Amino acid sequence: MLESFYPGEYLDSAYEVPYEKLYQEGYRGIIFDIDNTLVPHGARADGRAKKLFLSLKALGFSCCLLSNNKEARVKQFNEDVKVLYIHNAHKPSVKNYRQAMARMGTDTGNTIFVGDQIFTDICGGNRAGIRTILVKPIHPKEEIQIVLKRYLERIVLFFYQRRQRMAEKGKRI
Repeated sequence: MLESFYPGEYLDSAYEVPYEKLYQEGYRGIIFDIDNTLVPHGARADGRAKKLFLSLKALGFSCCLLSNNKEARVKQFNEDVKVLYIHNAHKPSVKNYRQAMARMGTDTGNTIFVGDQIFTDICGGNRAGIRTILVKPIHPKEEIQIVLKRYLERIVLFFYQRRQRMAEKGKRI
């Protein structure tokens, strides 16, 4: 049951994802959450985010921001990175994951989702059939409803990491 919430991968940061390797593997589209994935909640795109999107575009990736936030917030962030975006996405609903792929001209086989929340970002990406990468939140300050969900996420992560350790032991035997 918990497997539907497990990410394909769990990394420290969106800035540590091996994007060049993913491109070599045939991935062409990346859908990103914004808040606490790329910048602290409510922040504008910083130098690191701007540099990331420039490098992704140079590699040949199409990118789309997918956020449950209102348009003003998403548009503000996007002014500095200039990619496609969908606001008020209702994650984990799959509708706008599919819409993002349609806009980028990609499909489930060559699209990745990067986000920081299991019950919205990762669950939605998994339900949409795309590869998911969970990253640790950038900043501890979050809205109360997210703080409460983080407690439940810890349970899912415990079992996910236990499964990963068991799989690693199986490979070494």
